[in-house]
Amino acid sequence: MAAHVKMYTRKWCGYCTAAERLLETKGVAYEQVDCTGDHQTRRWLVETTGRTTVPQIFINGKAIGGYDDLKLLDRKGELDKMLWDEGAPAAAVNES
Repeated sequence: MAAHVKMYTRKWCGYCTAAERLLETKGVAYEQVDCTGDHQTRRWLVETTGRTTVPQIFINGKAIGGYDDLKLLDRKGELDKMLWDEGAPAAAVNES
């Protein structure tokens, strides 16, 4: 069973596009939330992750960071485990 992946993005964001492509190469479906101009969601992201940048990616409800963090997990061989771990519970993300 694939993990639940949720990615907060903005329009015209190269790092967001790169993260989308990486996830697509893994064959993983993901939920995308476009927060362009959505100040409330951006504030929530800063409060939740401590970061002001996008994308912000959550796997099974856990914030893993942005594209650079996603790519690093992939290089270390940890991303596939997170995405395809059969025993991992699909946790919901508490949204504002």
